[in-house]
Amino acid sequence: MNTFKSVFESYNWNDIQTKIHEITSVEVDRALAKSKRNLDDFLALISPAAQPYLEQMAQMSHDLTKKRFGKTIQMYAPMYLSNECQNICTYCGFSLDNKIKRKTLSETEIKQEVEALKKLGFDHVLLVTGEANYTVNIHYFLNAIAQIKNDFANISVEVQPLSTEEYEQLHQAGVYSVLVYQETYHREVYKEYHPKGKKSNFDFRLETPDRVGSAGIHKIGLGVLLGLEDWRIDSFFNALHLDYLQKTYWQSKYSVSFPRLRPAEGIIEPNFIMDDKDLLQLICAYRLWNEDLEISISTRENEKFRNNIIPIGVTSMSAGSKTNPGGYVVDKQSLEQFETSDERSPSEIGKIISNAGYEPVWKDWDKSYMNSN
Repeated sequence: MNTFKSVFESYNWNDIQTKIHEITSVEVDRALAKSKRNLDDFLALISPAAQPYLEQMAQMSHDLTKKRFGKTIQMYAPMYLSNECQNICTYCGFSLDNKIKRKTLSETEIKQEVEALKKLGFDHVLLVTGEANYTVNIHYFLNAIAQIKNDFANISVEVQPLSTEEYEQLHQAGVYSVLVYQETYHREVYKEYHPKGKKSNFDFRLETPDRVGSAGIHKIGLGVLLGLEDWRIDSFFNALHLDYLQKTYWQSKYSVSFPRLRPAEGIIEPNFIMDDKDLLQLICAYRLWNEDLEISISTRENEKFRNNIIPIGVTSMSAGSKTNPGGYVVDKQSLEQFETSDERSPSEIGKIISNAGYEPVWKDWDKSYMNSN
């Protein structure tokens, strides 16, 4: 079976780096003048040459997002099920070499966390775990999903890469979307960030979205960990990956997230600093390149940035997030995967979205409509 690997190997990291920095304002003007844009245009829009166009890009991004998605922001919450992990990753608080208390939620504890999330108003949940195949594996996932599927209209997962057959099982169990991040597409340094564990296999992770797409999952979410390597080059390869997936598994929807490296137990300092203007440029570039792409912003970002990004291109936001297993009620002191920056409550975020003239969507109305017919 052909996979994204064959496409990826036809590109070179250093060549893309050179190309980005050779882009001129003429090429940026040309990209902005188009009604439909390709990957070359995306490259122009994330280049240093596009920085003076940020205000224009933001207005265009706002207009496209409003046309395609209306003035709504889908609300979701992550629910961390486990911080057990068999990988050593130099940037993650769950890394195997961190001597921390490990915790995996029991059925009773999952129920308690679900009750807390429902009281906060959430109907969309993202299940997150470390990568520990002996404890949090497909059997654990299926059991957890069976336990909570009647409580949420929409269940997403962000867990270790699985086989096609296992993704098919998740699909049949009711999982709507799968998020998987390559972290960085820089093959040469990937091993330095992932020295031990199954995650050190660059190609297996690279081909994971192909397995997700083959399994018929409704939505696939990609992203890179911003701060590991040059954000512009990594983001180009992430867009290249999305472009391939959309053409190959056209029945699925797609989303992109923007995790910036945040403080956590035992992690490295970011190699590349990405400031707020850079992130705004990247979000606008994605929207101008692909108006159907869903764009998600988490509580990793600070309050000011999240307030200002609402009308520019975002389609979903988390709120009140806890990044530790049992963090809502069961075990508030267990180790976080990373620190959140925006610690405001879901109700506060909802009011801010409403005050901006947008509607915070807590319930999956499409599903409710389908169930009533």
